[in-house]
Amino acid sequence: MEKTYHFAVDLGATSGRTILASYDGEKVRMRELTRFRYPMLPINGHLYWNLPLIYQEILDGLKKCAATLAEEGCGTSRLVSMGIDSWGCDVAFFHKDGSLSGLPYCYRDSHTLGAADRFCGRMPREEVYDKTGIQFMDFNTLFQLDTIKRDSPDVIESADKILFIPDALTYMLTGNAVMEYTVASTSQMLDPRTRDLDGDILTTLGIGREKFGRLVNPGEVIGCLTPQIQEATGLGALPVVAVAGHDTASAVIAVPSPDHDFAYVSCGTWSLLGTETDGPVITDLSRRYNFTNEGGAEGTVRLLKNICGLWIFERCRDEFKDAPADVAALAALCRESECRSLINPDDPAFANPASMTQSIAEYCSSTGQDVPATTADYVQVIFRSLAARYREVLGWLRELSDVNIRRLHIIGGGSQNHYLMQYAADETGIPVVAGPAECTALGNVLVQLRAAGMLSGLQQMRDVAVNSTETKTFLPNLPSIDK
Repeated sequence: MEKTYHFAVDLGATSGRTILASYDGEKVRMRELTRFRYPMLPINGHLYWNLPLIYQEILDGLKKCAATLAEEGCGTSRLVSMGIDSWGCDVAFFHKDGSLSGLPYCYRDSHTLGAADRFCGRMPREEVYDKTGIQFMDFNTLFQLDTIKRDSPDVIESADKILFIPDALTYMLTGNAVMEYTVASTSQMLDPRTRDLDGDILTTLGIGREKFGRLVNPGEVIGCLTPQIQEATGLGALPVVAVAGHDTASAVIAVPSPDHDFAYVSCGTWSLLGTETDGPVITDLSRRYNFTNEGGAEGTVRLLKNICGLWIFERCRDEFKDAPADVAALAALCRESECRSLINPDDPAFANPASMTQSIAEYCSSTGQDVPATTADYVQVIFRSLAARYREVLGWLRELSDVNIRRLHIIGGGSQNHYLMQYAADETGIPVVAGPAECTALGNVLVQLRAAGMLSGLQQMRDVAVNSTETKTFLPNLPSIDK
């Protein structure tokens, strides 16, 4: 078949990139066009996202895409589609004229501390969980909106549209307001059985369903670039596809597995550990373990739990003195440490402290463990603690799911950390298949191929992922194996 091209926007916590992918009928090849940062903006005691900056970076990526294709002599005629994935929960508000109503709050803003308890004073936790199957986290969209409605009711009242971040950006590009299913499922407002926002929750919240876009599933075409954007970027009426808008949903699509007998960890700022199920698992036990049922591709449900991931490591990097600037060299320091102290990465002490190293030291001291004395000690404690948490959560997952978990696929940027991968294999006692690091962008592209009729289902998408990636397998207490 003639090679086709696809444009992917992959937005993570504080940084993003644009990617030009090609598909030849067997494998996807990706190259990064642009990479950019958008740190949390501290303004008047709150944290916000600079959405106009992100939007401008997407426009710049589209311009570079057009220029790159022109330089290679194929023009834009074979550019089939584009899609955007991002983190979940956060939303943007728009006026009736389509203009942005202020900057979106960042989920790490402290204004939602205690927000889940406040909302559950009006609707019991058990009822909220039964309706949504979503784990309780103060920054879930439900509690963000409840907090904003209490503190700044005019923001909600004046908003004509409330859109999740990838949907907000596609609205700015196409003029069409939608609510993509996978990212909406992170909100704790969506019922996974009806696959729409729950009416009772919206009534309790005091916000009408009409403020949210029409629900679309991964693989649906939202619309084309507006004439204004076509002129600004040098592109034609490029279709914008609703990919799996939540970045973890996109990443899971691209797990390079030949079967379903696996669990996954999407390893980055967060570690999201889970498996795929055919329907939601909403029980007293899943609620006690605080597991979540988020939307996946092709009607699947991602039964998973959020684990605070390499956020702790990245925050400590900023504090280490005279440590290697290279991440791989810094990670390798764990070999020099004999410290065996462990932390719970999900303890609230590590959510967003002023000093992460101090928080780790205080946690170890308060739990009667050795306090890390060197940079190597801190690195060792972080990696071993994450691996131990993977083992614990994997055990809970086995209680909840009937999936025969024979291996753990670890995808995302953290999969390049071979020390963490080996610790994870040793702790869980099953093979860890590491990679690809670019799983989210690959999943984004695979859904675009599905939308274009080039692929026919989830397993075919995964077969292409297998063809398109390289992995490394880590066996428990044994050397790694390249694949």
